[in-house]
Amino acid sequence: MSAVSSSMRSSRWWYLPMIAGAVAMIFPLWWMLALSLETEQRAGAALASGSPFGAFPTDPQFSNYGQAMEEVGTMPWWGFIDALSNSIVVTVLVVVGTILSSSLVGTAFARLRFRGRRPTFVLMLATMMLPAQVTMIPLFILFRSLGWVDTLLPLIVPAFFGSAFHIFMYRQFVAQLPEALFEAARLDGCGWLETWWRIIMPLTRPVAAITAVFTFIFTWNDFLLPLIYLHSEDQATLAVALNAFRTQFGGLEDVHLLMALSVVTMIPCVLIFVAAQRQFIEGLGAGAVKG
Repeated sequence: MSAVSSSMRSSRWWYLPMIAGAVAMIFPLWWMLALSLETEQRAGAALASGSPFGAFPTDPQFSNYGQAMEEVGTMPWWGFIDALSNSIVVTVLVVVGTILSSSLVGTAFARLRFRGRRPTFVLMLATMMLPAQVTMIPLFILFRSLGWVDTLLPLIVPAFFGSAFHIFMYRQFVAQLPEALFEAARLDGCGWLETWWRIIMPLTRPVAAITAVFTFIFTWNDFLLPLIYLHSEDQATLAVALNAFRTQFGGLEDVHLLMALSVVTMIPCVLIFVAAQRQFIEGLGAGAVKG
């Protein structure tokens, strides 16, 4: 009994580094939120002092959020609404395209038997080792020849050709599914596409949650690709609009507005993670044990 109690007491010490790590991760977010609710003078003084404990809003200024969104673009609210709608359109279509294409290709690698399947799969995995900078210029030349520059198409269309990382996840998950499911589908007269849509897509919901969360966060926060392909202000996404706002209002006197706009930009990522948290955790452990 004493051994069990001593073991429980020793295990409690592991909570201390976990709590410290959680505080270290959350504190920058709290400081950004605190600065976004400060007055112009207090926010500038807190940032100038260099102390992370210099901001604690005693009189929250929620009007900072409306003022920050009005400053985006040349027209009040229009610039923010344009950037928000562009980000929503691009992110939703990229998430849908990545899930559909990656699940379809992953299923083909897992269940279809065709000549050259293994070398093709290895070649597909090898593309993960290519830095994005290697393909950046050829892709820009390709999209420019297609007349897609300054449109949302270069950001959306590549997602419908699959992602090597997510294809690999789908392939590993589908390969663990019982063969009896596919035999029953064939006996019922289902083709491969119908089997993929009616059986595999519902069963791979945890993998779809991981794909959706990763793709959403990456696409929503992506700055480089929109900066390269989008030149007009009405085509800008939130990341590009936030950078333009930082360039125009980057002084200490405007830090409260910059932090307010950063908080607004971060909210969808937090919501999508909370909404898909259960499926996300199930998906992380889905491939750990082979059933």
